[in-house]
Amino acid sequence: MSTTTPTFKVLVIDDSNTIRRSAEIFLKQGGHEVLLAEDGFDALAKVNDYQPHLIFCDILMPRLDGYQTCAIIKRNAKFSEVPVIMLSSKDGVFDKARGRMVGAQDYLTKPFTKDQLLQAVQQFGTVSQGAA
Repeated sequence: MSTTTPTFKVLVIDDSNTIRRSAEIFLKQGGHEVLLAEDGFDALAKVNDYQPHLIFCDILMPRLDGYQTCAIIKRNAKFSEVPVIMLSSKDGVFDKARGRMVGAQDYLTKPFTKDQLLQAVQQFGTVSQGAA
C-alpha cells in the first residue's frame, strides 16, 4: 500500500451541509483527513485545536463571514502560513481581490469538482507541510 500522495489535515468551512459533505467525500477519497466547520466561530476553535495543513473557507456565512474568518486566522502568527482557499458561488474579480487582501491563497467557485479540490490540496498542501 505505497502511496505517493501525502495525507493532509484539511478543514472545510461552509454553512451548507451539502457543500461540507461533498468536500469531505472528495477529500477522503484523495486520502486526506477532513475536519468540518459550519461557520467562522466553529472554524476558529477547530483551527486552534487541530492545526490543519489547509483550509477551504466559504465566503458567505452567518455571524462571521469567510473574509473575516480568513483575516483572523492569518493574523495569528501560529497559523499565518496555513493556506486558505476561499469558496464562493460568485466568480467576481472583486471577490477574488478581496480574498487575496485578507490573505487567501486561491479561490474556488462552487460547485467545485473533486479534481479541483484535490488539485488545490496538492498545490497548496505541500506549501504548509514544508512550513510545519
